[in-house]
Amino acid sequence: MTTKNITIEIPQGMEASPVAKCVQVASQFESKIYVEFDTKKVNAKSIMGMMALGIVPGQTVKVSAEGKDEQQAICSIEKYLGNK
Repeated sequence: MTTKNITIEIPQGMEASPVAKCVQVASQFESKIYVEFDTKKVNAKSIMGMMALGIVPGQTVKVSAEGKDEQQAICSIEKYLGNK
């Protein structure tokens, strides 16, 4: 399992459109991917779960992935959420 803390840098935060794009990024991978914020842990491939986190720019989330492509998954999600 690979885990990384990522600070949200996308300007609009986790509104509907950015959440949908993040779910698309996560869905490209076979690995199980989760995003944790405060006491909530959700599947990164779930639009409803990701929306429920209510994340705004500047906040830090913990992203974890487990599977054969976990490194690539974490890297891609970091690129998107970190606006890199």
